[in-house]
Amino acid sequence: MSAFRHSPPPARSRGRVPRNAELLLCGAALALTTFAYLAMTSATGNGFDGESVRALAVFAVFVLASHLAVRRWAAAADPVLLPCVVLLNGIGLVLIDRLDRAEATTAKNAGKAIPSSDAAHQLIWTGLGMLLFVLVLVFVPDHTKPARYGYTCGLAGVVALLIPALLPSRFSEVNGGKSWILLSGFSIQPGEFAKVLLIIFVAAFLVANRELFTIAGKRFLGMTFPRLRDLAPLLLVTFVAVIVLVYEKNLGFSLLIFGTVLAMMYIATGRASWLLIGLAMFSVGAIIAYQLFGHVRVRVQVWRDPFATYYTTGYQISQGLFGMGTGGLAGTGLGSGRPQDVPFAKTDFIISTIGEELGLIGLAATLALFLILCVRGFSAALTTRDAFGKLLGGGLAFSIGWQLFVVVGGVTKLIPLTGLTTPFMSYGGSSLLANYIILALLIRISADARSAPPPPTRPTPAVPPIAEAMTEHVSRRLLPRRR
Repeated sequence: MSAFRHSPPPARSRGRVPRNAELLLCGAALALTTFAYLAMTSATGNGFDGESVRALAVFAVFVLASHLAVRRWAAAADPVLLPCVVLLNGIGLVLIDRLDRAEATTAKNAGKAIPSSDAAHQLIWTGLGMLLFVLVLVFVPDHTKPARYGYTCGLAGVVALLIPALLPSRFSEVNGGKSWILLSGFSIQPGEFAKVLLIIFVAAFLVANRELFTIAGKRFLGMTFPRLRDLAPLLLVTFVAVIVLVYEKNLGFSLLIFGTVLAMMYIATGRASWLLIGLAMFSVGAIIAYQLFGHVRVRVQVWRDPFATYYTTGYQISQGLFGMGTGGLAGTGLGSGRPQDVPFAKTDFIISTIGEELGLIGLAATLALFLILCVRGFSAALTTRDAFGKLLGGGLAFSIGWQLFVVVGGVTKLIPLTGLTTPFMSYGGSSLLANYIILALLIRISADARSAPPPPTRPTPAVPPIAEAMTEHVSRRLLPRRR
């Protein structure tokens, strides 16, 4: 009877309360998205028509299906991760639709054909992303399963990066960067998926060789540096990935992958020497890239003074800064600004659209959502007991936060512009699919960590060990004399 009383409840009953909380938070995210849609349509003068109702209904069905999948296959997962993504994705859909309406008005006034709706395409990609999210939950029942295919994932990630570099420019080049696969109106960016594959490889490799990185090495200036032969597979995959991305003129992805790998190395070893090695390598690489590539020099010059080349290369970031300055604290309101004047406002500069129409308050709220998402991802990584789960969860959570920092830093002129997109918000199918894979893995790690039974308690020994025994003073006078 006592064994039954102290046995842990089944996973389904333990996950009922977090799933109800998740459903409530998802409903709140859908309500905020609907309110934002109403505000945008009323400001633009188009009205809340039947097409808008159908789009919101379809999005709500996608969200409900994702929630039911988590309830079925990851019942004990963190209830905050999915609602944060739902709200970010929903606000992104509203902003993309708002920019679509502005482009349609401009084309109509100019007597041109109205372009197709990118918001409708993004809604389709959202459905495919949530379908991929469900498939990952179904076919990855244990977060340690990808560790068995670590080297395969590393090879697949490098191959995915190599394909655009080997293809002719007409099949791979968009806006000067060879990072796409273009076939008969279909386009995909394999680097987004390579990012996830490389993170899995790095986590599996570090777990398998952790002792080599933490024990073996040479001491120099009070720090232990690893041996070169121990680093060979990791350096090979990382440098090939970075070199390919530099060749493809996709420096933003190079920075993203390099920073993520460096962070995972530090998480695995706890050695400050890795940070020094990484900063030194980054500095050398940045100087070489500045000397070899003209587009890198252009971006640095634009970063230093975008208004000096306002009518040419500095126009994009200048317009973005003007828009965020116009928004001020509270913003102009959804549908009341002019974010369409910023080139690539739906992709690279959707942050400036948020800053203009929602103001500093709306931008801070968006960043807070990303902060919650990253913190809960790190919490799931810390809660799990196995080393692979800690490294994989930490690497995935860090990649989201690092990518957001690079994007926001470029848009606000804190760092040179890199051309990365904002996760879950910017227009683009490849980024959305890859980030939903990341979300599914984080939810899987969280569910496994929360549903694991507690560690067994050690029974208290009847006789305390010597280390815990009370000390006793023995006087020599009390000892019997030898006869």
